[in-house]
Amino acid sequence: MISSETIEGYLARLAARQPTPGGGAAGALHAAQGAALIAMVARYTTGAKYADHAEDVERIIAGADVLIPAAVRTANADEEAFAAVIKAYGLPADSEDNRALRTRAIQDALAQATEPPRNLINLAGQIIDLGHELADFGNANVISDVAAAAEAARAAIATAMITLEINIKAIKDPGLQDALRADVLRAEQVVASADDLSGRVRKRVLA
Repeated sequence: MISSETIEGYLARLAARQPTPGGGAAGALHAAQGAALIAMVARYTTGAKYADHAEDVERIIAGADVLIPAAVRTANADEEAFAAVIKAYGLPADSEDNRALRTRAIQDALAQATEPPRNLINLAGQIIDLGHELADFGNANVISDVAAAAEAARAAIATAMITLEINIKAIKDPGLQDALRADVLRAEQVVASADDLSGRVRKRVLA
């Protein structure tokens, strides 16, 4: 499990000629880092100087602290889901019955594999929302890390989007296809919010 291995071990597996972990897991870890950066900036935005924002800061810290492990769990879930897809594709297709079972297993696995990237879009959106709250009053000495968090969350969303787009082509269920297309459109809106957040922080840094 990604959550229990070292960074070096995870990167070695990511670089290896093996199907998992892949881009989906990497995207979820981008989100985890983005949430951690938001939590760090918020923790530097405490004390008498920021007393007027104390309640907001505590809420942002609490929210970000929840999102970090949630993103790591999503990385684990993505690896498990894609492994199930690979297993389904490896089922025998040497008879009509087996081919039918294989097709059903593949479709079921593909449907399950959409859950981590769909969840990742939600997580990354929450990270960006917290960043927008911090952008105006966060500690100026570390405010650039809010932009770094936005870019990390943006990478997570972009990864989730391409994963969903690939699945739309492979999935046969029209209803699920439509739902995934709606998720992609929603992800595009969250990407725009990430770009806006990064731009806001840059303007503040350069002011």
